[in-house]
Amino acid sequence: MDDLVVTPQLVIPDGELRERFSRSSGPGGQGVNTTDSRVELSFDVARSPSVPESLRERLVSRLGGRLVDGVLTVTASTQRAQLANRMAARERLASMLRAAAEPPPPRRRPTKPTKGSKERRLSAKKRRSEVKRGRRARPDD
Repeated sequence: MDDLVVTPQLVIPDGELRERFSRSSGPGGQGVNTTDSRVELSFDVARSPSVPESLRERLVSRLGGRLVDGVLTVTASTQRAQLANRMAARERLASMLRAAAEPPPPRRRPTKPTKGSKERRLSAKKRRSEVKRGRRARPDD
């Protein structure tokens, strides 16, 4: 297969991906018992020479719960054909790495509420308290 293009800065050579095949549950009828259509695709994020050092820290920290000794593993067994599962596993791996490689969102600049918003909030609170006051049980006169 070809190299896996995650982002323009991150291209994983085919030689760094490890594939394992096993028997799959799911669709396929009797063929499930005989064909190794389930695919496990592994990529060593922590030690890969193709991952830039600046990106490696972000990937390892964001994928921390999914990594086992620095290796990210995805499985695919939804399709009947091994080739289709191989493609699905590659796409799943690429989308996980793409999401983890995104830069963090810009920090929010704290702002103060406007005078109008403060007034609207206080008047809404007053209206609500009037409604609740009107519901209170009054002692009989």
